[in-house]
Amino acid sequence: MTTSAGVAFEKARTDGRAALVGYLPAGFPTVDGGIAALLTLVEAGCDVIEIGLPYSDPVMDGPTIQAAAQQALEAGVRTTDVLRTVEAVAATGIPTLVMTYWNPVERYGVERFAQSLADAGGAGLITPDLTPDFAPEWIAAADGRDLDKVFLVAPSSTDERIALTTAASRGFVYATAVMGVTGARESTSELGGPLVARTKRIAEQTAPGLPVGVGLGVSNGAQAAEVASYADGVIVGSAFVRALLDHPGDLDAGRRALAALTEDLAQGVRS
Repeated sequence: MTTSAGVAFEKARTDGRAALVGYLPAGFPTVDGGIAALLTLVEAGCDVIEIGLPYSDPVMDGPTIQAAAQQALEAGVRTTDVLRTVEAVAATGIPTLVMTYWNPVERYGVERFAQSLADAGGAGLITPDLTPDFAPEWIAAADGRDLDKVFLVAPSSTDERIALTTAASRGFVYATAVMGVTGARESTSELGGPLVARTKRIAEQTAPGLPVGVGLGVSNGAQAAEVASYADGVIVGSAFVRALLDHPGDLDAGRRALAALTEDLAQGVRS
C-alpha cells in the first residue's frame, strides 16, 4: 500500500510547520547499512524519505552525493537493491520516494519499474532530468498506480514551464533553488523565497494545494527554519550523506551523527 508524500505534507501543514524530507542513496555505505541509515532518519524526525538510485552519470549531483553513489555502484548495487531498500523504509508507514535519473527506469522498463515500485510500497518518483512534456509513458504508468510524480522547477523556469510542471506533479513539486549541482552550503539561496511564491501563485490555477518542497543545500536547523518560513517542505540530502561519509567503516557512529543532524533539522522546521 503506497502512501503519497502529499499525506505527510498535509499532516505537517495541519501541525503548522513544514515537512522534513531526507535523502540518502540506496546501497550506501552498504545495502543493509543504507537501510539502517534511512530508518535512523525516520526515527529521528523525517516526514518523507527520498532514496537515491545510484547512477554512473549523475550530472546534477554535487561531489558529496556523487562520492556516495560511486561507493554504492562499486559495491555492485542494483535496481533490485534499491527496491528492497524502498520496501524496508516504506514498511514504517513513511512516504518513500525514489529519486532517479531517467535512464535506469527506461532500461528496467517503465511499466515494470512502476509496478515494482508500487509492489515495494514506494510512493513515487522524483525525476530530476525528466520534464512532463517528455514523460507521457511515466505519467500513464504512475497514474495507473496512484504513484507520486515529482517534477522540478528552478529559478530559470518560465511561468509557462511552472504551470506545465505543477499541473503534472502529484505529491509535491520540487523547487531547486540553486542554479548548478546539489550540495550543502554555508548560507541558503536568496532565490528560494521568490521561486516558491511564484510556484504557489501559478499552482493555484493548475494544481490547487500542491505542496512545494525546496532543496537548496540546507545543512543545519537554522537554515531549515529559514526555508520552512516560506516552503511546505525542506529537502536535505548532501548534509545527511556527509554525516555518513565522515564516519567511514563505523556505521554506528554514522547513525548517531545522522540522528543528531535530523533532530536539529526537525527542530528547525518546527520553529
